[in-house]
Amino acid sequence: MAMQLGYTMMTEQAGPKDLVRHVVGAEEVGFDFAVSSDHYFPWLAEMGHAPNAWVTLGAAAQATSRIGLMTYVTCPTFRYHPAVVAQQAATLQILAEGRFTLGLGAGENLNEHVVGGGWPPADVRQQAFVEAIQVIGQLFDGGTVNFRGEHFDVESAKLWDLPEQRVPIGVAISGKQSAQIAGELADMVIAVEPKGELVEMFESAGGAGKPKVGQMPISYDTDKAAAVTRAHSLFRWFGLGWKVNAELPGPAAFDSASQFVREEDVEESIPCGDDVDAVIEAAKEYADAGFTHLALVQIGGDQQQPFLDWTRTALRPAWREAYGG
Repeated sequence: MAMQLGYTMMTEQAGPKDLVRHVVGAEEVGFDFAVSSDHYFPWLAEMGHAPNAWVTLGAAAQATSRIGLMTYVTCPTFRYHPAVVAQQAATLQILAEGRFTLGLGAGENLNEHVVGGGWPPADVRQQAFVEAIQVIGQLFDGGTVNFRGEHFDVESAKLWDLPEQRVPIGVAISGKQSAQIAGELADMVIAVEPKGELVEMFESAGGAGKPKVGQMPISYDTDKAAAVTRAHSLFRWFGLGWKVNAELPGPAAFDSASQFVREEDVEESIPCGDDVDAVIEAAKEYADAGFTHLALVQIGGDQQQPFLDWTRTALRPAWREAYGG
């Protein structure tokens, strides 16, 4: 099955100048698209960064010319009002000349608590999320928007700068409720686990034939032991699961929740080292589940250039043979 190869601008492990430089390199070595996280905090203090994703993506749009760009993902319900997200996305699409996709999700307490609005139960968050997507879609339609919802009000809003190509909307899913929302309201689906049942739920809810975008961390290094240690240091939180990750309030909580995760646990779940076949095999889970796009996360902000060099010489040719592109 064909599957496009993506690059992740991991804002939690690099500053804004480096992130732009890295995505320029990703375009040069042949990545098909790039996604960017949108956080106010890193998951762990060891990661060390959290620049503004939208400013960074604006710079990336000007520094690149071919590679697709995407938020992975923006929460449009707490830190940002959906009317503001719509304006940001429309402007970025103009700067990117049609290469931008707005990836949306219901958010994590880690980032959204900073505005002091509390962290409501998941069903309330999903209700607000649906309203936010509706607001954004109406603003993308053009004209003046008035919206009265349970969670959001919009008063005589209009986007004065709309791109020629409407911004596609992707919605992150983790279960039946979010899959239903994505199937009904999104142009594509986003998931971080290679679960075929998620894809099936999305398709049965109206998503058949639409793109499906996944993400997978790897830790490339010619020294496998160093790769494993780095992955454990920066990504030991990864296996906690979305239901846990969405609720934890800060890096200290993620550190505490992952304190018993061992290096061997991380090594079992994340490809570490320089074995191209291991990455291709891990990606096959996503292809088999029906994903059309997969963005890799190279763990370690200071390890991006070696990873890009390896991609050019080893990974990209193997990927092309396995998945086309």
